[in-house]
Formats: sequence, structure tokens, C-alpha cells
Amino acid sequence: MNKGKVDVLLGLQWGDEGKGKVVDVLTPKYDVIARFQGGPNAGHTLEFEGQKYVLRSIPSGIFQGGKVNIIGNGVVLAPDLFMDEAKALEASGHELRSRLHISKKAHLIMPTHRVLDAAYEAAKGKNKVGTTGKGIGPTYTDKVSRNGLRVGDILENFEQKYVERKARHEQILRSLNYEYDITEVEKKWLEGIEYLRQFPIVDSEHEINQILKSGRSVLCEGAQGTMLDVDFGSYPFVTSSNTICAGACTGLGIGPNRIGDVYGIMKAYCTRVGAGPFPTELFDETGTRIRDLGHEYGAVTGRERRCGWIDLVALKYSIMVNGVTQLIMMKSDVLDGFDTIKACVAYKQNGVEIDYFPYNIEEGIEPVYKELPGWKTDMTKLTSEEQFPEAFVNYIHFLEAELETPIKIISIGPDRAQTIVRK
Repeated sequence: MNKGKVDVLLGLQWGDEGKGKVVDVLTPKYDVIARFQGGPNAGHTLEFEGQKYVLRSIPSGIFQGGKVNIIGNGVVLAPDLFMDEAKALEASGHELRSRLHISKKAHLIMPTHRVLDAAYEAAKGKNKVGTTGKGIGPTYTDKVSRNGLRVGDILENFEQKYVERKARHEQILRSLNYEYDITEVEKKWLEGIEYLRQFPIVDSEHEINQILKSGRSVLCEGAQGTMLDVDFGSYPFVTSSNTICAGACTGLGIGPNRIGDVYGIMKAYCTRVGAGPFPTELFDETGTRIRDLGHEYGAVTGRERRCGWIDLVALKYSIMVNGVTQLIMMKSDVLDGFDTIKACVAYKQNGVEIDYFPYNIEEGIEPVYKELPGWKTDMTKLTSEEQFPEAFVNYIHFLEAELETPIKIISIGPDRAQTIVRK
């Protein structure tokens, strides 16, 4: 933690790395938690005190010690889904309204954005990207084309602005001959707009920079993962925002000189949801076993995650583009029972071995594996690093040497308490 700095926490793989749990664990060290990109397609799961929570838009620091949480300008927000999420938290005893601040510059996901999402996917046929259907892509498209509706717009002449943008979407949908009915969704969405008005709607870039100027600390929470970044991920099978560290600057309005530590989160293996290339994907019983042991189903969509061995080529690339200073390894316990653990250390592309992440990984990529002995130990009850089995220690040292970055935190189960900070 760096006073007067922002530390950034983000995923290094294709999302679902366990960011929510780690934010929750780290929150006591920080004064403010800020979400900088993505939308309700990202489900961050937290478990503690016998309860399980899935956060879609609200930062994962909301449970700890009355800290201020900020939804930054880089986030896209669905008022109806936000309302459901916030009301569920309030019903379970978590007070939000005074300490959850929302940027005026965050863009709103309209009901017609979801319809457009479905219509565009249907038009792509077999080339569909595999979106979550939450309207994320069309909302970011409107943002970039300067046709967006922002949270700050609900404070003045909102109805006129909404009707104008809705009419534009309806024109596009007519051109696609796409049938839809948003009557019920729109009714709830407008309720969500009224609910949103009850929260502090702020100039978040000014607020965050004043917080930093006063010497307080901020943890920036990313959504999705580096390999889903719109610029540096496995395009076009990516999300619509910048999921990398640079996205924290543009998604919150902070200068690069304010970045302190960059925490990169990875699983001890690898998963992916939806379509797109995945070099280490397993189509055999091992892949199914990892999925079942790791409960690898989407927190928001429920979709089965594709599973495979850890990909060190992709991880080195992610560490490079993010400037990662510390690694956090999740779900180590899922591999507790395996005799042999594999790690991809290079690719063969068209018969030539390469050790870097290439422009195109869709075709002709074959993983080159190194095999390591499994630790064959139930680690879920361990409470300190000293209790780690020797084979697991060797696995950690192997990863640190390959990735040239220290692994500082290791998760050995879903609960907040099942987290070991290394010395």
C-alpha cells in the first residue's frame, strides 16, 4: 500500500481469476476502493462468515470497515441491475448510500442496448463473440461514437435525452428487422434511474485526486482480465474496455505517476468463458475434473467455463503490458489431488517454437508443456506458508522464476480466511 498513490488490482488471464475475494482481503489496508471499467457482465464472488455474495457493478470493498467505494467514469452501469444488487446488499445489512459514490461520467446501459447486443450477435451467426448479452458492447460503442447517455444526465433534462437516444436505437433495430419488446424491462430500468438518484453522484476524477492529494490510499479494482482487453487481448473475442493497468488512469482520471503497486491475479490453472482462442484448453477428463473441482461456472451467466493448464506465455505478456509488481495466485487447492501438473512454457506456431504471445493465436498454436509433480495434499486447512508441501513450494518457485515476478498472496479456498500472505 502506498499513501497518496493508487495500487491497481487486475486479472491476468481471461477473467474469473478471483479478483473480488482479493479486493475484500486487501480493503482494510486502503482508504478508498474504486472500480475503473467494465459493467454487470463481470461477477466478483466473495465468501465470508457463511455468506456468499456476487457483485456485478459495486466495488468489492463495500463489505469492509465503512470505506468509500467509487464507481468510476470508465464503468458502464445498468440502473435496474444496480438497483437489484444494491437492494440485496442493503437487505443483508450492508449500508451503501453514504459510502458508494458514482461518477457523473459513467455511461448508462439502456434497455435498447441489450436488444442491440442480442441483435448484433444473432447477425454474426457462427462468428458470434459470445457476449453476456448485458448490452456492454453497444454502450461502449455509443460512448466512443459520442451518442452515450451518462449518469450525470439523470440530473438535468433526462427524459428528453433518453427519448432521443432510444429513438436512434430503434431505428437501427428496424434496419436489422429484429423483433423485441422492452416494456417490462424499461419500466424497471426507469425505477432504477430513480433509485440511482439516492446515491452521491460525483465528479469522481476530482474526488479521487483530492483523496490522493490528502495522502490517503486508493485500491483500483479491475474487471474481466488482461486477455480480454480490447487492444491487447485475443481480439475480436474480447470485452469492450481496457482491462489493463492503463485503464485505471482513463477510467478514473488519474495520472500514470500516481500508480503504485500493480497486483496481477492469476489462477493456478486457466479458464475462459465464451468463444475465442484458448491455447491450453483441455477437452479431456482432466479439463472436466478441473471444472468440477473449481466450480467453474460463470457467477453472472452460469455458463460452464472452459478449463486448461496454466499458460506462462500469455502470463508473461500480461505482466509486461500491466507492469505487474506482485502476483496473487488463486485456486491452488483445485489442483491438490493431481499426480502431475502441467505448465505451458512456449508455443509451437506452424512447427516453430516461440516464447512470446503472437498477434494471432486463433490458428496453428500448439502448447509446449513442462511437467511438474503434484503435491497430493489437501491445502484448504493450512494457515501458514510453512505448512506448504515441498512439491507446492517447488511449483511456486518455478512460476516465480519463469514469470520473473514474486507471488505474494496464495488462495487455498473460496473463503476470506483461506488466504495466505507470503513473507
